[in-house]
Amino acid sequence: MHAVPASRPVDKAPARVRRMFDQISPRYDLLNHLLSLNSDVLWRQRAAAKLAGARRVLDVCSGTGDLAFEIRRQWGAEVVGVDFSLRMLEVAALKARRRLPAGAVRFQQGDALLLPYRDGVFDACTVAFGIRNVVDTGGGLREMSRVLRRGGRAVILEFTLPENSLLRRGYLLYFGHVLPRVGRMIARAEIDAYRYLPDSVSRWPRPEDLKSLMLASGFTRVDYELVFGGVAAIHVGHKD
Repeated sequence: MHAVPASRPVDKAPARVRRMFDQISPRYDLLNHLLSLNSDVLWRQRAAAKLAGARRVLDVCSGTGDLAFEIRRQWGAEVVGVDFSLRMLEVAALKARRRLPAGAVRFQQGDALLLPYRDGVFDACTVAFGIRNVVDTGGGLREMSRVLRRGGRAVILEFTLPENSLLRRGYLLYFGHVLPRVGRMIARAEIDAYRYLPDSVSRWPRPEDLKSLMLASGFTRVDYELVFGGVAAIHVGHKD
C-alpha cells in the first residue's frame, strides 16, 4: 500500500459516498471527459475488449453506465448495471433510452457488498473507477466472485499511482490542485467530490497489492496491465 498522511483519512461511509455521487450526477460525465482529456473513453474501450465471449455481464458501481454501454457496443452482450446512487442510475437510464433499443442494457439500484443476484449467474463482472469507493474492498470482490459462473472473469479498471517519479509528481500535482478546483467550480456539490478523488487514489493499493487481494477473494488467476503510463490499471481475474 502507498504510505499516506494520517491527518486526512478518506471517509468512505456508504451514506456519504452515495450522497456525494447523487449530488455530482448531473455533471459527472462532463467532468470525467474534461478532467481526463477524454482518456477515460479509451480506457473503458480497452477494459471492455477483455470480455470476448461473455454473453451476460454485470457492471458493478455502474454509475452513469458508460462501461455498460461500451460492453454492449463491442460484444452485443446482455448487460446489467448496478449502483447504489439512484441519481447516477437515472442519468444512465436516460442515456440508455436515447442510445439503445429497450432492454438492451438494464440498470438496477443495489449495493456492491450485497449484490441482488444468485450465485454463478454472470459470465463476467466489471467495475470502472468504482471499487475504490466501496468501504470494504475485499467484500466487494468476494461478491463479484460469488455471482460469477465457473470459468467467468472479472475486469476492474481503476486509477493507480504511476511508478515513474516524474510522472507521479505531475500526476499528484494535477490531482491534488488542478482537479479539485475545476471540479468544485463545475460540480457545485455540497460534498467536495473532487477532493475525495485524489485522496482515495493516493490511498488505493498498488496493482500488485490489488492482485493479491483479488486472489484472496476467490479469483484463481489474476493479471493486470498499466495504461497511460501507469495512471490507471486494468485487472482481469478468473474464477475456475
